[in-house]
Amino acid sequence: MKYQSKRKALLLLADGTIFHGKSVGDKEGTAFGEVCFNTGMTGYQEIFTDPSYFGQLMVTTNAHIGNYGTNADEVESDSVKIAGLICKNFSYNYSRPSADASLEQFLNASNLFAISDVDTRALVSYIRDNGAMNAVISTDVKNIDNLKKELEKVPSMEGLELSSKVSTKEPYYVGDENATYKIAALDIGIKKNILRNLAKRDAYIKVFPYDTSYAEMAEWQSDAYFISNGPGDPEPLTAAIETTKGLIASEKPLFGICLGHQVIALANGVSTFKMHNGHRGINHPVMNLVSGKGEITSQNHGFAINREETEANPELEITHVHLNDKTVAGIRMKNKDVFSVQYHPEASPGPHDADYLFDQFFDMIKSAVN
Repeated sequence: MKYQSKRKALLLLADGTIFHGKSVGDKEGTAFGEVCFNTGMTGYQEIFTDPSYFGQLMVTTNAHIGNYGTNADEVESDSVKIAGLICKNFSYNYSRPSADASLEQFLNASNLFAISDVDTRALVSYIRDNGAMNAVISTDVKNIDNLKKELEKVPSMEGLELSSKVSTKEPYYVGDENATYKIAALDIGIKKNILRNLAKRDAYIKVFPYDTSYAEMAEWQSDAYFISNGPGDPEPLTAAIETTKGLIASEKPLFGICLGHQVIALANGVSTFKMHNGHRGINHPVMNLVSGKGEITSQNHGFAINREETEANPELEITHVHLNDKTVAGIRMKNKDVFSVQYHPEASPGPHDADYLFDQFFDMIKSAVN
């Protein structure tokens, strides 16, 4: 059914700025979170189900959202993880033959509140200038004072531990148990496509909860370790940081992506910081300082590691740099098979320039076991 929402809605930022819109599906609702934007032209379903976006109000910069529907196979977790959606034009109808539902049906199944008809160009420009901040989207447009009071109660993303909200509660396995290699993965918000990329390279993966100790992970006697992406501030992840110190000391290959990259840095004594508005999109330029080649990458993070501390650390080498702002996009340890990147080599949809990182990981594993 095609219809246009008539119910008024608004976006209220923490600094009091208001953007107007309409509710998707003519629904009443309210949702709180940190507002952020993604510049990808495609991949909205993967974005909405990415655990790294937990607790965030997602602004999509593409003018049309929902036009190709959804497909049950194109998810990065078992449910929608964003706190709410803000877009310009919401498409109730879709035209892709392989789609099995509309985006509206998909969001309704997760009871997610969304608003459309927002001037997203003006909103993104405002966030770029003023930084990511907490916000609320709501159809309760006549009670702005009350919304402001409720918004003040929402905790800042800085200092917020969220991996416990999205990590598995119990260990589970992915891949063929007769595969050549065994990898123990620490789930601090892992994406399904990461596991697919590991499994298709002849690996059997055991995925462990976010607070698993090194001793517990070591009991499985894997050939290598992996630390996943995830949401929130990395510094409160004290258990994961301690576990990572053990993983590093094990002398086995270790690979970290996004939040995992930050945790590896913290385990090496390098601090992290909250970025002005973060990197979120599928066209971010990165320079590989080892090969001298540029990469177009998929990124999704609101925190980064301290470059000066990384450069001063005798155990670390910067391998990748983000070309827009010179933030650290990749590191490796000089005397161990440990490396990490701030971006997402498993991107899908998105550029595959960084596929080689998985191959690099497996080359390390093959050398270590032979």
